Amino acid sequence: MEAKAIAKGVRLSPRKARLVIDLIRGKSVVEASTILNNMNRDASRAINKVLTSATANATNNLGLKEENLFVKEAYVNEGRTLKRMKCGSRGRVNSIMKRTSHITVIVSDRD
Repeated sequence: MEAKAIAKGVRLSPRKARLVIDLIRGKSVVEASTILNNMNRDASRAINKVLTSATANATNNLGLKEENLFVKEAYVNEGRTLKRMKCGSRGRVNSIMKRTSHITVIVSDRD
């Protein structure tokens, strides 16, 4: 059995979040949580929240034990981009793209 958690519209770049999420894919939940807690990245806090939520879904809804869970799938998709403008030189306008992410974590028990 597997449990899933999704965080949509997280205000961080998908490219930066993918660097962090690649480290936890395939690891046990306890090990993945330890890795995320010791990282000094903004993405690690957001991904840790989603991992905790997926683990809670598995333990409360499906009755699985946390020690037996591992990260089956973990990926980051691109969300909505907020487009902002900034004054540039010589009367021009420069655009600023504020990117968002959709973070998905699926945990499963080892069979």
